[in-house]
Amino acid sequence: MADRTTEQGEATAGQASKAKKLRSRHITMIALGGIIGASLFVGSGNVVRAVGPAAVLSYLIGGLLVFLAMRMLGEMAAARPAIGSFMEYARVGLGEWAGYLVGWLYWYYWIGVIAFEAVVGGSVLGGWFPAVPQWVFSVVLLLFFTATNLVSARSFGEVEYWLASIKVAAIVVFLAVGTLFAFGLWPKASFSVPNLWQHGGFAPNGWWPILSGVAIVIFSYFGTEIAVMAAAESEDPAKGVRKAVVTVIWRILLFFVGGVLLIVTIVPWNQLPNPKQEGPFAHAFTLFGLPGAGLVMNAVVLTAACSVLNSGLYSAGRMFSALAEKRLAPRVVAKKNKAGVPAVAVVACTIGGYIAVLVNFVAPDSGIFDFIMNSAGLVALFVYSFIAFTQMRMRQKMTPEERAGLKLKMWLHPWLGILTVAGVVAIVVVMLLTDDSARTQVWTSIVSLAVIAAFWPLVRRSLRKNR
Repeated sequence: MADRTTEQGEATAGQASKAKKLRSRHITMIALGGIIGASLFVGSGNVVRAVGPAAVLSYLIGGLLVFLAMRMLGEMAAARPAIGSFMEYARVGLGEWAGYLVGWLYWYYWIGVIAFEAVVGGSVLGGWFPAVPQWVFSVVLLLFFTATNLVSARSFGEVEYWLASIKVAAIVVFLAVGTLFAFGLWPKASFSVPNLWQHGGFAPNGWWPILSGVAIVIFSYFGTEIAVMAAAESEDPAKGVRKAVVTVIWRILLFFVGGVLLIVTIVPWNQLPNPKQEGPFAHAFTLFGLPGAGLVMNAVVLTAACSVLNSGLYSAGRMFSALAEKRLAPRVVAKKNKAGVPAVAVVACTIGGYIAVLVNFVAPDSGIFDFIMNSAGLVALFVYSFIAFTQMRMRQKMTPEERAGLKLKMWLHPWLGILTVAGVVAIVVVMLLTDDSARTQVWTSIVSLAVIAAFWPLVRRSLRKNR
C-alpha cells in the first residue's frame, strides 16, 4: 500500500513537472520567431542605406556564419541537452575559465538587451499615449514579463508562442504581398525588379561595405541559440534541439534574406526613409496601400520588442542560474521556485534592466546607457568563437563509438569550425577598419571582457576552496 502511494505520488509529481515544461509547439515557434526583432523591422534600413541592394549578401554571409555556429551547438546539445547550453559545454570542453567567461558575457549582453527592448517598447506605447511618460511603460513591460517568466517555463513559452506568431504572420504577409508588388501583380504596382541594379548598380558603394554590413547584421541574428536553451526544458529535449537546429537555415533565408531582398526590390535603396522616422517594412506596407499600415507596423515592432524582452529575461535568468549551479556566481542565484524557475536569477536580471532604463530616462546624455549597449556589442562573436572551439575540442575527446552515435553531426569537422572562427576574426578586423562607431564597439567590448576576466582569479580561488 505504501509502495503504491509512493508510486502515485511520484507519478503525480512527474505529471506536474511535465505540465510546466515547454511543449513541441513552443519550441517550434520560439525557433521560428525568436530572432525576429526590431533589428530586422527597423535596423535593416540602416544596412540597406549603407550597402545598397548588395545588403542581401551581407545578410546571407552573416546568416551562413550563424548557421555554422548553430550546427556545432546543435551537435553538442543533441548529445547532451543542458540548461545554460554553450556555457556548460565550454566549461566541460575547454575548462572552468571558458564557462565562466562565456556565461558572464552572455548574461551581460542580455541585461543590455532587456533594457534596450524595454526602452523601445516604452517609446512605441509613449507615441500612442503621449500623456504618460515613456519610462512608466518601460517599467510596466518589465514587471509584466518578469511575472510571466516567474510562473513557469510553460508560461514563458506560451507568451512567446503568441508574440512570435504575430511576428511570423507579419513577415509572411509581407513576403506574399511584396512578391506580388515587385512583379507588378498588385493593384497600382509596376515591375520593380530592376531596382536591384539601377540607381548606381547592385553594389553602388563598392564591395567593401558588404563586409562591413556583415558586422552589423550578425547581431540581428543573435538569439537563435535561445531555442536550443529552451529545448533543454522541453518534454523531449533531444528532439527539440534537432528541430531548432535543422530549421535555422531556411528561417534565415526566408525571413531575413528574403525580407531584405524584397525591400531593395520594391523601393530604390537610395529612396528609403531614415529608419528613425520610418522603418523599411513600414514604408513598404504604406506603398502596398493596405489600410492602417503604419499603425499595424508599430504594433508589430512593439510585439517584436516585447518578444525579445521576454526571451531576454528567460535567457539571462537561465544563464545566471546555470553559472550559480557551477559556483561561478553566488549560490543564492540558483534558487528555484516550486515551478522549477530560477526566481532569484530572473528577478536579479530585471534589477539590471530597471537601472539601465532609469539611467536612460534620467540622464539620457550621460553616455552610460550607450556604453552598456556598445560594450556588449561583440558578445555574439565571442559566443560563436567559444561554440566553435568547444565543439572541436569535445569531438576530439569522444571515442569512435560516441562519434558514430551522434544524432546531429557537424559537417566537414574540423574545417567548418575553423572557417567559423576565421569569419569571426575577419568581422572584428572589418569593424576596426570601418568607422568610429564600429571601433567603439570593439574596444568597449574588449573592456567588458577584461573586467569579467579580472575577477576570474577570485572565482577560481573560491572553486578550489569549496572543493
